[in-house]
Amino acid sequence: MNTLIDFILQFGQLNKQQIDFILSKAKVLEFKKEAYFSEGGKIPKYLGFVLEGVFRFCYYNNKGEEITNYFIDEGNFVVDNQKFESQIAASEYIQAVTNCTVITFTKKDWDEISNTIIGFPLIQANIVKKCLTTAMERRSPLVSDDATTRYLSFMAAFPALLNRIPLSYVASYLGITQQSLSRIRKNMR
Repeated sequence: MNTLIDFILQFGQLNKQQIDFILSKAKVLEFKKEAYFSEGGKIPKYLGFVLEGVFRFCYYNNKGEEITNYFIDEGNFVVDNQKFESQIAASEYIQAVTNCTVITFTKKDWDEISNTIIGFPLIQANIVKKCLTTAMERRSPLVSDDATTRYLSFMAAFPALLNRIPLSYVASYLGITQQSLSRIRKNMR
């Protein structure tokens, strides 16, 4: 729980009573590999903070192909934020790539924290801004770079993930085939 509080305190000050209130609303949940944290077509139940493990955001394109859109690992929030806040059905899936341990908050509890702690909405806004900025920094090279450069950018953005997630997910994230990824990796040795 200290990891979560340390993360939040980067964005604003909280006293012990406020921290205790946040922790009283938190619930630690385990997600087995391949379990869904959030599913397309369903309203997201939780906002989470990853203590251990890796999640991926994925969706199905119009050909029915599964596309990995993003990865979230330890020390980061995991949520389909827009759908969670609006309480509408998600269009993406958030799936555990490894066994995961997550500090979770329901929408009701997250709103109660926001409505009770003065200044917490600003802390939340700054957290969301940081998460979106990080996501954009990690995703932007995927738009214009060649496949090898995209892979190098992936390694720089997610250095701890390469040995923890299937290469098929990495290839999907990079927008290339698994065979192309294997060739790139072979040429880099």
